[in-house]
Amino acid sequence: MREFQTLKSDLNTTRLIEVDFNNLKLGDGEITVKIEKFSFTSNNVTYGVAGDLIGYWNFFPSSDNSKNEWGCIPMWGFARIIQSKNDSLTIGERLFGYFPPSENLNLNPIKISKENFIDGKSHRSELPPVYNNYIRLSGEKNYDSEMDNIRALLFPLHITAFCLCDTLQDQSYLKASQIIIISASSKTAIGLAQGLSDELNTPKIIGLTSSGNLDFVKTLGCYDEVITYNNLDEVNSNLGSVIVDMAGNQKILNNLYKSLNNNMFKCLTVGMTHWDSMKSTNDVSSESIAKDRTEFFFAPSHIQKRISDWGHEGYNNKTHSFMNSRAMQSKEWMDIKEIKGLDSFISTYSNIVMGKINPNEGIIVTL
Repeated sequence: MREFQTLKSDLNTTRLIEVDFNNLKLGDGEITVKIEKFSFTSNNVTYGVAGDLIGYWNFFPSSDNSKNEWGCIPMWGFARIIQSKNDSLTIGERLFGYFPPSENLNLNPIKISKENFIDGKSHRSELPPVYNNYIRLSGEKNYDSEMDNIRALLFPLHITAFCLCDTLQDQSYLKASQIIIISASSKTAIGLAQGLSDELNTPKIIGLTSSGNLDFVKTLGCYDEVITYNNLDEVNSNLGSVIVDMAGNQKILNNLYKSLNNNMFKCLTVGMTHWDSMKSTNDVSSESIAKDRTEFFFAPSHIQKRISDWGHEGYNNKTHSFMNSRAMQSKEWMDIKEIKGLDSFISTYSNIVMGKINPNEGIIVTL
């Protein structure tokens, strides 16, 4: 079995190692899955950046890692059961969920239903429950395998987009007149902007993007105005604003903090794709302006809150409607590119980590 690992201290450094999977014994009640495919987006880069902060490195401990230097960035994808010591789960059954960038994985299913189960491995017990849930595709109503790639690419991103929309609506947009979305070409940002544009009486939706992505973002039709990073002075600083930051570029944030000043009501930090520029500022004064109005948005916490508020059925109904709308819209702008094998994934991984990817591309790695 092969496993793709990332150096925790430097996301640009990776290695592909061979692991003797026969030494990973299958316990009673456990299953082995063969990972079929997974998506890779800027969202996964955020998993790497926040690996220690939120615990993403803990989901899938790396092999041959005595100094704890290497990590497996989690991926969303599909797998098939190839071994089973669990009477409720049979060989050949397919699953959707959270997997490492490797060829096989052992799981310890608990709380098994026809629709899903939870991985009960002890090292995952304190981690966010939403990431430990595996969907049994044989038990899913109206399952359509034709949507597998879109699901792997957009499910985790647009669940976050749904949670952001719901949070902003629930807070009446904090009475802001504009929502400023940084990294407007990212898939999560697109889902958020599309979700907001579906609602009535929303604030103006402003997308910030690079010059190279300007034309693409404009064609999406979900932003009221699109502004490039080198023209931030075009942002109307006289309007009450909420910033949704998908990038983590501190220089851009500082410029916005200074120009908006007290008109910045809140900044929700979601992504960290510009991880290499997060500390590239000496502007302490502008950081202090927004300190009390900035928060890291963690979608799993919001998901648990809404399941408590609405129940599982209510939550599923609301998210299903949102996700279906976004999936249909994605067919108009997303070009899915399939990469075959972990060897071929290495260069693609490097390009995405360095931000060198067309925004309309969706990367699927098949194993």
